[in-house]
Amino acid sequence: MERMLGRVLVIVPTYNERENLPTIAGRVRAAVPEAHLLIADDNSPDGTGAVADELAAKDDHVHVLHRPGKQGLGAAYIAGFRWGLQEGFDVLVEMDADGSHQPEELPKLLETLADGADLVIGSRWVPGGKVVNWPTSREFLSRGANVYTRMMLGVPVRDATAGFRAYRSSTLEKIGLDDVESQGYCFQVDLTLRTVRHGLRVAEVPITFVDRTVGASKMSRDIVAEALWRVTLWGFSGFPQRLRRPR
Repeated sequence: MERMLGRVLVIVPTYNERENLPTIAGRVRAAVPEAHLLIADDNSPDGTGAVADELAAKDDHVHVLHRPGKQGLGAAYIAGFRWGLQEGFDVLVEMDADGSHQPEELPKLLETLADGADLVIGSRWVPGGKVVNWPTSREFLSRGANVYTRMMLGVPVRDATAGFRAYRSSTLEKIGLDDVESQGYCFQVDLTLRTVRHGLRVAEVPITFVDRTVGASKMSRDIVAEALWRVTLWGFSGFPQRLRRPR
């Protein structure tokens, strides 16, 4: 796999994930042993950063990016992408720290990328995908958000808000990261839309999303509200012209 795709970096943003981090790091390293892991910690008060440093001290494939404070998921991923691009990684993966994304499913995302996709999304809402331990209200919100995104933006993706995904480095370089300001769900929609409108290939593979069992969810009303108003704004006013898909 590494010979086909080059160097793979899995980026895991953390904020108060001390209890989950050792387990998820071990699962990533076991699932794709050749991959590197970057833990981007937002100065977690619970000491997650120190746990990350301990993991990195024992494994030369684990790295830590200490950030000054909680600045949002999108900002953490942008910082991780920049670090990975500077270090010469060819594939950059997004993955949650809470175990909701199963590291054991990462090989099939990478296989689809190797088959020619520019962005591969681990999707809950394509045939074969599912969620476990989610309340009905949360599933309704996610499904509704994705239907609304497809209607407003014309993005042919079933799970544009998904956070388990693999990018080619060339994809991130083409779509641009300098003016990305969105966070949370909306960050994922933003980068998906940029990829589509640059004429790049987006593929979805089914995954099983398992709700966290340890720690607190980072979902908030502010995150949902940001996604709603940004998608609505983009839908009515149009994304920046330079990002529109070439004709």
